[in-house]
Amino acid sequence: MQDIVVFVQADGDIEVESIQYIKSVSPSTLVIFIARESDFAQLRNITKAGASEFFVYPEEHGLFVSRFPSIYQNYELQKLKQDNSISSFTGGRGKILTIFSGNGGSGKSNLAAALAQTIKLDSTAEVILIDLNLQFGGIETLLSIQSNRSIADLTPVINELNESHIRNVSQKLESSKLEVLISPCDAETAETITEEFVAKLLRTCRRSFDFVIIDLPAYMNSNVVTALEESDKIYYVLTPDTPGLKVLKQFEELVVRLGMELPSRTEIVLNKMAKENEIQEKDLKDFLRFPVAATVRLDIKGLQPFINKGEPVRKAPKEKRLVPFAKDVRKLAVSVLK
Repeated sequence: MQDIVVFVQADGDIEVESIQYIKSVSPSTLVIFIARESDFAQLRNITKAGASEFFVYPEEHGLFVSRFPSIYQNYELQKLKQDNSISSFTGGRGKILTIFSGNGGSGKSNLAAALAQTIKLDSTAEVILIDLNLQFGGIETLLSIQSNRSIADLTPVINELNESHIRNVSQKLESSKLEVLISPCDAETAETITEEFVAKLLRTCRRSFDFVIIDLPAYMNSNVVTALEESDKIYYVLTPDTPGLKVLKQFEELVVRLGMELPSRTEIVLNKMAKENEIQEKDLKDFLRFPVAATVRLDIKGLQPFINKGEPVRKAPKEKRLVPFAKDVRKLAVSVLK
């Protein structure tokens, strides 16, 4: 079995079974799928079957030619596994990491922004942060981004969306070079963003970036469900209080009713933890269905100045003087990059 397989769409519905067979015989094989036409449902099934990259021919012939050398290089680096440290990330198929909480005020936007900055600064990964709180936003305030361009500007080109379109609309932070897609912050505009738009956006970002970090609003709708289903990992942000636990329980019940397969991809981030809290991590072990990925300390003194000034928590690689919040987020980033 070859290390890399370029699978060209054939007549008949044999692609999914064929790719599944290839991956079962040789799990480490990189499968690149070439489709004859853009079919969202088909590409979704192909990805689930195990294809790491997909292109539409002939529309994306140029993209395939330009991307293949880096795909090959990343695959070889990953296969060698010469260095697993945080500073030498080697990518393959991009990962979508979603930060979510059904409870308002959990601090998920701060966590999403800090995690994206940390991964970008402490590795060689290409990272994009997406604010899918389409009505009210929030990321643009935390990072002092002032721009008339938002996710909504990608609507006219969504059917032929590519990396160039995304980078033309996204904002690049000067300090970290992190790409950020901000929200339109407009309820009327938000209604024009469909679940198909969200799915195509995330799939294109997955192909163009090593990590896609999503900040979701604190409610469920079709766009949120789509983002959760497209995610490789979901970090549910939980604060140690009764309201937070109640909302988590409601989220778990809703997920079951919707038939969403989330348990294997969902982990808890305990946020705003302090010795003064009545509920401690040890009290939650028997209550939580999902494993705890990280514990982030309550850090009003260290974090509040950054929030009030609209400054990124991380600004440079290998910073030695980090506030407690940033130190805890860095531990999460290390686990993500392993």
